[in-house]
Amino acid sequence: METKKKDIRALTKDQLRDFFVAQGDKAFRGNQVYEWLWGKSAHTFEDMTNISKETRQMLEDNFVINHIQVDTLQRSSDGTVKNAVKLHDGLVVESVLIPTNTRTTACVSSQVGCSLDCKFCATARLKRMRNLNPDEIYDQVVAIDRESRLYHDRPLSNIVFMGMGEPLMNYNNVLKAIDKITSPEGLGMSPKRIVVSTSGVPKMIKKMADDEVKFKLAVSLHSAIDEVRTSIMPFNATFPLSDLREALEYWYAKTKNRITYEYVVWKGINDRRKDVDALVKFCKFAPSKVNLIEYNPIDDGEFQQANTEAIDMYQKVLEANNITVTVRRSRGKDIDAACGQLANKSK
Repeated sequence: METKKKDIRALTKDQLRDFFVAQGDKAFRGNQVYEWLWGKSAHTFEDMTNISKETRQMLEDNFVINHIQVDTLQRSSDGTVKNAVKLHDGLVVESVLIPTNTRTTACVSSQVGCSLDCKFCATARLKRMRNLNPDEIYDQVVAIDRESRLYHDRPLSNIVFMGMGEPLMNYNNVLKAIDKITSPEGLGMSPKRIVVSTSGVPKMIKKMADDEVKFKLAVSLHSAIDEVRTSIMPFNATFPLSDLREALEYWYAKTKNRITYEYVVWKGINDRRKDVDALVKFCKFAPSKVNLIEYNPIDDGEFQQANTEAIDMYQKVLEANNITVTVRRSRGKDIDAACGQLANKSK
């Protein structure tokens, strides 16, 4: 019976060093391999050119590198790039490169499918098949950084965890991935340029505060009225707004970091003055920013973008209450790469 090889990127640097010592080799060999795996994103052991052929063969005999493959790449008319990323077990997730004049942002996935059940999101219609490993998250960022350099002539500047999945339902792996992304031995990116977006898991928001994470937090809110939020995000019945608010108060008390709310306004759902007033009241406890996001339809017509008057009302009322607000236009709609559209529909 063939023994299954271990994924070498599941080992820490110390474990790699110990492995080489156990093989009768020098510990520093582990440092070399670690640099190839993370700093240089080697796809194969053959890539590790400063290591002897015998050692590379020994690694081949004992380990695998479960590297992702960009299975399909689509480019939008606005410069957005969408990757259908094939994982080692054949499952597929999607990630997106979003360019603007001043930055390029990677929107990465954290789960295959999603743990939650938001009715307006195409990804939520895919059952959650599994969490992504830290290296699979890391590889998405490496791939998008290369595409940023190739298509936009500059390195990746920002990362948002707003792709497929609920990041806080895969908390440990997301944290490990960010640790590698921000490490000088990995990609060396600043944690201040990373945003983790959650639909609102109160216990995990408190844990993030306790863990003193350095990245930024965004909350996919969409309504500050429980009945409305539960009708479009059914898990709100389990994690009601009062619990979310308490967790966010805890987060702000611990971190003093401004909270960003992602908010889509839909026709006939949350486009009334009382919806705006509830949002203002919810935001008031801490410095906050509201991103009003253009809605991207997912075929069935149940949800429709609110009219311009409703968006203008939100903007005016929020600004009158000294709450920072931006209206975000969608990118990559023609390739189903916009917010809420990631559902493995790559053609």
